[in-house]
Amino acid sequence: MLPLYITSGEPAGIGPDICLSLAERVDERPIVVLADINMLRDRAKILNQNIELIEYMGQTESSKKGQLYVEHVPLYEDVVLGKLNPKNSAYVLEQLRRSAYYAMEGQSVGVATAPVQKSVINDAGIHFSGHTEYYQEFAGVERVVMMLATKTLRVALATTHLPLRDVADAITKERLHQVIDILIHDLKTKFKKDHPQILVCGLNPHAGEDGYLGHEEIEVINPVLESYRAQGVNMSLSLPADTLFTPEHLKDADAVLAMYHDQGLPVLKSQGFGEAINITLGLPFIRTSVDHGTALSLAGTGLAKSSSLHAAVDLALDLARR
Repeated sequence: MLPLYITSGEPAGIGPDICLSLAERVDERPIVVLADINMLRDRAKILNQNIELIEYMGQTESSKKGQLYVEHVPLYEDVVLGKLNPKNSAYVLEQLRRSAYYAMEGQSVGVATAPVQKSVINDAGIHFSGHTEYYQEFAGVERVVMMLATKTLRVALATTHLPLRDVADAITKERLHQVIDILIHDLKTKFKKDHPQILVCGLNPHAGEDGYLGHEEIEVINPVLESYRAQGVNMSLSLPADTLFTPEHLKDADAVLAMYHDQGLPVLKSQGFGEAINITLGLPFIRTSVDHGTALSLAGTGLAKSSSLHAAVDLALDLARR
């Protein structure tokens, strides 16, 4: 069977630690970690874990419990736990490149990603906005949608990694149509929601309060939403974000569309941090990710929690079956 690739992310952080926990699993297809195999051996020793690391050479069967397939990606410099090194930024990006290439070429079912540190990649002189934007550019698609999910809530974003002062200008009718089209399509095809119900956050407090607190809802957001409602899509008009995320509103919702990163994600993460999953919609392959960062101070301590990575792997495998 085709493998699922896992990028181990920033080597000075907890990515390698949580990837080693995948040796606890026995899955129906190979799970392959992209990492420097010698660095993983060193990290396993630090964590006092007895894991057999097997170099992946195209095996089609799953590894056994206590074993972990690794495709060797060489580091540029040795890793100091918790200390970022811009010279290893190319190593991190090579993981992403390989994972995207294999998925695009049909050599894998997709990818689940451990966290990277955007700042150190940019410090290396390489412009990098994040995983989502990297995979979008690699796949050559005009628009992707970032969605985080727990067992009870899915939140998609109209904009992703933008400074707050740039958000309003970025929310155009064209962007909203692209985002909503992708969201509806993937809820139907990936999540098997034949008639998805979508709630939409307004941009401004109180969803603009009839124009007294902003005109984006009146001039941009609601006209777009009305066009989908006229087609029979089960979608709200813009709602105040401070009351949208209540049990009464969410009980029948399949997804919430938030206008910007910190409008929707704090609510979702407060409900299920460590269990949430990041999914990139609109790609021609499956991509899931953890919901947390590199946690540099926890690297090599044994305190890092791997539950989000396991949830991301579970979802990627589930989507691959559909």
